[in-house]
Amino acid sequence: MTTVQAQHAPNIIFRILWFLLLGWWLSGIWTAIAWVLCISIIGLPIGIIMLNALPQVTTLRGRDYVTMVDERGVVRVVNTPQYPMILRALYFIFVGWWFSALWLALAWVFGSTVILLPVSFWMINRAAAVLLLTRN
Repeated sequence: MTTVQAQHAPNIIFRILWFLLLGWWLSGIWTAIAWVLCISIIGLPIGIIMLNALPQVTTLRGRDYVTMVDERGVVRVVNTPQYPMILRALYFIFVGWWFSALWLALAWVFGSTVILLPVSFWMINRAAAVLLLTRN
């Protein structure tokens, strides 16, 4: 059985230009809209989709995915097991909604500095996990 981890993203120079010209400020607007949708409960599915797309909005970073090829040549995408839904719901109600606001605001502030930019990207990639204990 063979496992392949892949990511599709444009040229790094284009990604840097995107971040400097559009991604930095667009990600702030995108984050605010996504967070408001998430706490509205009705907009939660759309908000989660937006948070999962945040790395792509910020730097055009492609989504990581892992595929496995078995002995028969069948290819399938591997999904990470998630925590039980009740645990995730309780976490969201008591911690996730307010902690994610602090997390995302701090990530955006870090993104405005050169030194903390890598920390900002790391935080952005984990936004859904902070909101709902989602595992990637």
